[in-house]
Amino acid sequence: MDEDVLNLEIRKFLKRVGITSQREIEKAVQHGLSSGALQGAERVQATVLLRLPALGIEFPIDGEIALQ
Repeated sequence: MDEDVLNLEIRKFLKRVGITSQREIEKAVQHGLSSGALQGAERVQATVLLRLPALGIEFPIDGEIALQ
């Protein structure tokens, strides 16, 4: 195993996850605001599930996103 390659690949994956997640959260919040499901001052619970099936890993990451 080449640790430098592994590190680079993990960083590329996490960058993709971060960018994609941010877009999806922004779209969901905008939809929630326009539909009236959100007022704009809430704190929204969020969970990301990291799975590595080949390694038997399933790890939830919980958090909260403040809208204001």
